Amino acid sequence: MTCLALAPAGPSFADTSFSTLLRHLSDTVAQRALPRCAPRHVTELRIDVMQPLVEGELEAIHERLYQPGNKLHGLERRPLHDPQFQLHWREADGEWFAYVEDMERRCLAGYTVFNRLVEVDKRTDRRVRSPHSRFAPDYQRRGIASTVYRSVLDKGTCLVSGARQSPGAHGLWNHLARSYDGRYVGIADSKSLIHLGRNVPDDVMDRLSTRRMLLGAGWTVESFAQAVRMQLPG
Repeated sequence: MTCLALAPAGPSFADTSFSTLLRHLSDTVAQRALPRCAPRHVTELRIDVMQPLVEGELEAIHERLYQPGNKLHGLERRPLHDPQFQLHWREADGEWFAYVEDMERRCLAGYTVFNRLVEVDKRTDRRVRSPHSRFAPDYQRRGIASTVYRSVLDKGTCLVSGARQSPGAHGLWNHLARSYDGRYVGIADSKSLIHLGRNVPDDVMDRLSTRRMLLGAGWTVESFAQAVRMQLPG
């Protein structure tokens, strides 16, 4: 198992959204190159191809974690399911950044960004986040991302997917839906959520406003609907 070669730190992507983060990293590399629920049938959300990691992306972040004076230096550390890994946790502008370090190999295995959803109202924004993960191939399918997601779900935050999912993200959400109440929701023009059920027909699934949702610990669909004024079927 190997880590990619170290690249110098690029722009301040620790404080940016996931899409901006990826764009900054791509530009930098280009310049230098110059309650347990029973398993259920899950309808497939739109599957998209996952963008590959930019060369030097994880190495640049790992370097910043140990660079005095950098915003990523001295972050709160949290244990994971395996003592080989440690989580570096950062919160900025209401978004959460979870960097997973392989302590034995002294490299970054990957990271998850829990984005705010600009499509929803403030009432919903306080209770949901939209996670996006990027892990090196050697660290995929090892339960690492699942553990990071569970740490947030178990504290009561609900997770809402993006409009599209990579094949890896699709499998991860299916796995988590065995332990957490998984639903489909729609995002209305008013920025409120509409409950669509556990399964939806293909024509509803094709809408970009249709998202997957996992309820965090302590929530029922009824209590969540009341808290965020989500529309329930009549």
